[in-house]
Amino acid sequence: MNFNVNITIITFLITVILSFIIIPILKKLKVGQVVRSDGPQSHLAKQGVPTMGGIIMLIAIIIMCLLDIGNIKNVFPLLFVTIGFGIVGFVDDFIKLVLKNPKGLKPSYKMLGLLIISGIFLSYILIEQRVSTAIIIPILKTEVILPTIIYIPLIILVLLATTNSVNLTDGLDGLATGVVAIIMAFFTIVGVMLQKQEVIDFSNIIVGTCLGFLMFNLHPAKVMMGDTGSLALGGIVAAIAIYLKMPLILLFVAFIPVIEAVSVILQVFFYKTTGKRVFKMAPLHHHFELSGWKETKVVLLFWIITLVLCIVSIYTI
Repeated sequence: MNFNVNITIITFLITVILSFIIIPILKKLKVGQVVRSDGPQSHLAKQGVPTMGGIIMLIAIIIMCLLDIGNIKNVFPLLFVTIGFGIVGFVDDFIKLVLKNPKGLKPSYKMLGLLIISGIFLSYILIEQRVSTAIIIPILKTEVILPTIIYIPLIILVLLATTNSVNLTDGLDGLATGVVAIIMAFFTIVGVMLQKQEVIDFSNIIVGTCLGFLMFNLHPAKVMMGDTGSLALGGIVAAIAIYLKMPLILLFVAFIPVIEAVSVILQVFFYKTTGKRVFKMAPLHHHFELSGWKETKVVLLFWIITLVLCIVSIYTI
């Protein structure tokens, strides 16, 4: 298998160049971050920071795929999910930040868009690429073939849950970007192990664009990815796991996004049933901030946890 580090380097450079061009445009358009007044006080400084930076990542990914035009057919389903989910996020960002409608895209419309894209992706890999309905059980290192009637709703759930979880994780400077970069590096290694060249190439592209974007997204962030970026990244993390028949591995390598989503679910459930909160604030990263942790410390801890779990997960497959 050909592991070409040049793909990562070139994508990184393209993303950095695009960032220098697009961030000033976002500033001129006054497409700025809207900060919750009930959140950590330190976040008030983020008010007005250019958002919708996920556009930078999407353009960089598309450019890289076009540069390797002969490989587009191989990575098409992965590229489709990335762009499709990114467009849904872009529409939401556009309504909130450009049209100044704080409600954004109606949740039902957003869910419908994600469902349509998930359905097309799933149909393509099952029919066109003849991917089986088998999933790999981590640790046991065995495959289980699921009935189609169970496989399809399970996979759609994985896609929707993962992209929502990454979206919730994108609440601190560099957090979601760094976590996804580490997860995609993991999938690059898995691609090499399983001899999946399309996974290696596309994972390299995502790692490159995440690292390039991270140059401007680290604390204090000069740009935020918005739903444009977080939905796209969540979609591709899920899509690659599904493509490799490893949706269950996300419980380990994507533990941080998973626990962020779980913290929100628990907070809402307990508050509605008991009137009390489990956490000082959800998602979980805000709980740590309100407990006195610096934003950079929380981000670093979550990166380390993701890295350790990704290393351990290599031995479970």
